[in-house]
Amino acid sequence: MPERTSYDAVIVGGGHNGLVAAAYLARAGRSVLVLERLDHTGGAAVSTRAFAGADARLSRYSYLVSLLPPKIVRDLGLRFAVRKRTVSSYTPAVRDGSPTGLLVAGGEDRTRASFDRLTGSDREFDAWQRFYAGTRRLAERVFPTLTEPLPTRAALRAAIDDDATWHALFERPLGEVVEETFTDDLVRGVVLTDALIGTFATAHDPSLRQNRCFLYHVIGGGTGDWDVPIGGMGALTDALADAARRAGAEIVTNCPVTALATDGRTAEVTCDQGTIGARRVLVNAAPRELAHLLGETPPPPAEGAQLKVNMLLTRLPRLRDRQVDPREAFSGTFHVAEGYDQLEQAYHQAASGRLPTAPPSEIYCHSLTDPSILGADLVRQGYQTLTLFGLHTPARLFTADNDTTREQLLAATLAELDTHLAEPLADCLAHDADGRPCIEAKSPLDLDRELGLPGGNIFHRDLAFPYADPEGADDAATAPARWGVATTHPNVLLCGAGALRGGGVSGIPGHNAAMAVLEEG
Repeated sequence: MPERTSYDAVIVGGGHNGLVAAAYLARAGRSVLVLERLDHTGGAAVSTRAFAGADARLSRYSYLVSLLPPKIVRDLGLRFAVRKRTVSSYTPAVRDGSPTGLLVAGGEDRTRASFDRLTGSDREFDAWQRFYAGTRRLAERVFPTLTEPLPTRAALRAAIDDDATWHALFERPLGEVVEETFTDDLVRGVVLTDALIGTFATAHDPSLRQNRCFLYHVIGGGTGDWDVPIGGMGALTDALADAARRAGAEIVTNCPVTALATDGRTAEVTCDQGTIGARRVLVNAAPRELAHLLGETPPPPAEGAQLKVNMLLTRLPRLRDRQVDPREAFSGTFHVAEGYDQLEQAYHQAASGRLPTAPPSEIYCHSLTDPSILGADLVRQGYQTLTLFGLHTPARLFTADNDTTREQLLAATLAELDTHLAEPLADCLAHDADGRPCIEAKSPLDLDRELGLPGGNIFHRDLAFPYADPEGADDAATAPARWGVATTHPNVLLCGAGALRGGGVSGIPGHNAAMAVLEEG
C-alpha cells in the first residue's frame, strides 16, 4: 500500500523511463509514487530466466543500449555499465555460387579487405567511410540536444551545420540517399536495416518514418554505437529502481492503474489499492493507454512489425563462410536476408497480407561480450545465448491466429538462417529441464498483451524528428511542451517512449519529464 494519500508526482508504470523520472524528482525533494501493474519493475528492459532449469538470465525484450546518455548514469549515481562490441556486423551472402560475407570489424584495414572480398573494389568501402563519417558528425551534434529543451527545426539544422546531411536525412526518403551512395545490394541493405528496426516502411516511404528510425539508430551516445549492458538489461532497471528508492521514491508493484482524472491543476489516480491524489501525473505508458485511463478516444494505431526470439545454445553453429569465425560473426549484428531488394520484397509481401518468404532478421550473441548472464557451469561448457530480432512482420499478420502464425514465422526465419550455416541451428539449441528446446518467440501481439505496446510497437507510436513541432508553437511557453512531454492536460505528462524523443532504451523521456516538472516548480 502507498504510504500517503497524495503526492507531488505519481508515475504510472515502472519501466526504465518511469524509474528515471522517479529518481530525478525524488532527488529534488518531491514526494513520488511509482505504480506498476506487474510484480516487478523494468517494463521491456528486464532480464529473465526464460528456460526451466537453465541458469541463463536473458534480456527478454529490449537487449542493447545506444541512447542512454552517460549524463543520466552520472546524475543518478547508477551502478551500471556497458561494454562495446568488438564487431559491428557480419552479413553472409552467396556470390558466384560460393558462400562469402561482409564483416565490419577489426579496424579499417580488415574491414576494407572484407569489402574488397565481397565487391571486388574499394569503391563501396570508401563510400561507406564517407557516409558513416557524416552520421557520426550528425550524432555528435544531435545527441546532446536530446536532454535539453526541444530545439526548433531551424535551430537543429543550424547545429548540424551540414546542408547535405540535413537534406539526406530530414527532407528526402532515405532510399534515395542509399541508392546514390552505394551500388552493391548487400551493402545497401546493411545500411537500410537501421531504418527498419521496429518500423514498417519502405526505403522510399514519403512519410520519412524510415528516416526518423534511422536517425535514432545512428546518434546514440554521440557515436551511434550499440553497446551490451553488463549483467543484461535487467541490471539497468535494477540500478534505476535502487536509485529511485534511495532518493525516497515509493515503488508499488502488482498495482495496475485503472483510471485517471484531472482538472489541469490536481489529479486523482485510481488503482486496485484505492484513489491517490497528485499534483502531477507522469505516464510511462503508451498514449493509447493514457487515453483509456482518461476515458478519451485513443490515437490512431501505429502497429509494431517485429519478431523477438531468445535462444540458449550449447555452442555457436559453424558457418558456411569458413573465412569468418562464428564467434566474430555473432558478436556483432548478424544480418539475415537483409539485402536491399530482399528488404523491399519482404515489406511488400507483408503489406499484401503474407508472411515474407525470406524473413529478414538480425541476431547477436550477448554472452560473447558479457558472459556474466550465464551461470559458471554453462560458461565452462561453452554455452551461448542468441537474440534474434525479425523485421517486416506487422501485427496485422497475426490477428487471425497469433500462435500458428508466430510458429510459421519462426520456422521460416530459422530456415533462412540455416541457409548460411554449416549445420542446422536446431542441433545447437540447449534443452530445458523438461527436454524442450531453449527457444522462445514473441510476436507483436504478444508484446501488446505482455507489455501494453500498441500493436507491439516498441516506440509506442511513430517516431518524430527531435525538434519542436511548429504547429505547437503557441504552446511552447509551457515547460512540458518545451521538453517534448506534453499532453492535452497541463499536469499530465508523458514520460515513456511515446513522448517526443522517446523510443529505445534511453531514459531520455523520463529525464525530460522530470526536468519539465522541476522547471514549473
